[in-house]
Amino acid sequence: MKTYLASQVRDISHREVLGPLLDGHGASGAVVRRGMVLAAWGDPERTEMAFSATKSVLSLVAGLAFDDGLLRLDEPVCRSVDLPHFGDTHARKITWRHLLDQSSQWEGELWSKPTWVDAQSTREGTESAGGPPGSGWAYNDVRVNLTALALTVLLHRPLPEALHERIMEPIGASSGWSWHGYADSAVEIDGRRIAVVSGGAHWGGGLWINALDLARIGQLCLRNGQWGGRQLLSAAWIEEMWRPCPVKPNYGLSWWLNDDSTAWPKAPSTGRCARGNGGGHLLWVDPARDLVVSSRWGAGVESLLAEVSAAIEPTPPA
Repeated sequence: MKTYLASQVRDISHREVLGPLLDGHGASGAVVRRGMVLAAWGDPERTEMAFSATKSVLSLVAGLAFDDGLLRLDEPVCRSVDLPHFGDTHARKITWRHLLDQSSQWEGELWSKPTWVDAQSTREGTESAGGPPGSGWAYNDVRVNLTALALTVLLHRPLPEALHERIMEPIGASSGWSWHGYADSAVEIDGRRIAVVSGGAHWGGGLWINALDLARIGQLCLRNGQWGGRQLLSAAWIEEMWRPCPVKPNYGLSWWLNDDSTAWPKAPSTGRCARGNGGGHLLWVDPARDLVVSSRWGAGVESLLAEVSAAIEPTPPA
């Protein structure tokens, strides 16, 4: 009994919200085909929390580092960033790919949250307790936050700053989006204190963005990183983002893949998506149909994807 109560107290103590929160205001979204908005509902220009869809945007920032030659996917993270979190025998083997496809199996504590506190970490039974990096998979916000920290150190700048300059401004996003961390999530680099954003919203923070801006991000991915004649992200990075994780085939580099029709069984297998809050916040990208769907606080998302997709014939391969 004492052991059980101690465990309960320990769990409760780690539920504390560390970052800002934003009240939701109901369903909104947009359907975009061939770059044109075909349909919209609610207020698609209203900013909402993206929840775990933030993870997929984090992967885009990693792509900027990849394109700049700073990040080598299958190289240990400890070779390019100096952080104590990658100092032990296990952690020194963690690569950037392991971090981004959530197979790092890293154990530790970050911003007062230990890895074990994230309930999603073990719910699918795909963890490999004590196993080497790459041996198991877990959806774990603490580990995603470690990815955000490592990328901040690698880039020597706040991630929202890089995202704004290299992606959001060039694609014509509004000024209403923002990306938040926690009150104490920061790192000192070259004598400067830099805020570190969170990769989700389990304890607050994360990306806040409207449906149309999220659709623009989807359109960028759909176009293999091109926008207005400029290559903002390499096609090579888009390909890597959508490469199946060996131990979790319906997951890529922080993007869900529907290749085997398990992410959204009723939707086409050609789709990829960023999703959060149980799927209620979604960015769906289907290259075969030149289709992007951005949905916030929507019920029946899977039916939406199935019905919209059924009305659009796949584009024949070139």
